[in-house]
Amino acid sequence: MPLTAALLLGGCELDPAAEVAAPEPIRPVRVAEVVEVGGGETITLTGTIEAEDTINLAFRVGGQLISRAVNVGDQVRPGQIVARLDPETAQNAVDAARANVAAAMARLVEAQNTIDRYQPMVERGFVARQQFDRAVESRNAARAQVEAAEAKLRTADNQLSFTELVADAAGTVTARGAEPGEVVAAGQMVVQLARKGGRDAVFDFPPRVKDALAADTEVEVISATDPGVRAVGRVREVSPQADPVTRTFQVRVGLASPPATLRLGSTVTGKVAVGGAEAGLVIPAAALTRADGQPAVWVVDPDVQRVALRNIAVLGHELDSVLVEHGLVPGELVVTAGVQTLRPEQQVRLLGVAPPAPATPEAAPAAAEDAPADETTDAADTAEDEAAQ
Repeated sequence: MPLTAALLLGGCELDPAAEVAAPEPIRPVRVAEVVEVGGGETITLTGTIEAEDTINLAFRVGGQLISRAVNVGDQVRPGQIVARLDPETAQNAVDAARANVAAAMARLVEAQNTIDRYQPMVERGFVARQQFDRAVESRNAARAQVEAAEAKLRTADNQLSFTELVADAAGTVTARGAEPGEVVAAGQMVVQLARKGGRDAVFDFPPRVKDALAADTEVEVISATDPGVRAVGRVREVSPQADPVTRTFQVRVGLASPPATLRLGSTVTGKVAVGGAEAGLVIPAAALTRADGQPAVWVVDPDVQRVALRNIAVLGHELDSVLVEHGLVPGELVVTAGVQTLRPEQQVRLLGVAPPAPATPEAAPAAAEDAPADETTDAADTAEDEAAQ
């Protein structure tokens, strides 16, 4: 009897080799595809539309402004009078110069008449040759005085014409610098005119981007209010001096056939590609981790749904992406959520991908047949999202 009990107890002991390890849980993860992009980077800046040529209309002489015929936004045509100064002083100068011309002409006529009287008397010996020569000299001096007076009259006429400010080209008034009643100096801006014709998109480029610009770089210009309004231009002018406040450089982009809706003063965004010609791969910044002190990512093999840690070479960082030089292949899948809990060769489940079907119908839980398909899927996705985070 004791021997039988011992045999029974011995038969109940478990063989350690017969123990089966619990299956490793499948980790749900989010993935992203590796995308190949061209070299360099695309910079987006905000600017405004300005005229290619902007001029300041000013009087050549000083005086009191008595009228201004245009305001900001008005269209002007060539030869149109846009402002006037008080012409009284200039008109008085013209009158005085005209009187001086008349006086000089009178002296010239008198001198010429004297010569005409002396001419026959010199031949008969009634007038000395010396006296006749003095009359000729007086006539020549009177003629020179007439020429000087006429020159002063032309100058006075010009000064009088300068009291009218005339537009030299068609365009749009963009600013005014003086109001009627003010006393303006010669050269002081009275009206700013944007000449009709070419238009520029003006941007303030940071030094890094300005130095990377090539000659005649192409820039895509997009309206800030209507993204459908676009134009293409090329860098026409780069300021060699930085703004003392912002430390940026002004860049003017000449637009080719800009649409009419890109009006002067409109806010636009410009996109310009800068950088070298070397291509690279882009992955989300959330996929980046480190291994052995080097940048790395978890790469998913979609056939077996297992992960592997792989070191990569990084070219640069953006706000939400990373530019990779090598270490990945376009189209590969990298883990973007759940990277902290992974280990090499761990089996994962891709979120958004349906799980594999059970091997036999009996293996499927009976409760799943009664649950609505949508509710089951929603509950599974919620649980997977929580696990991935």
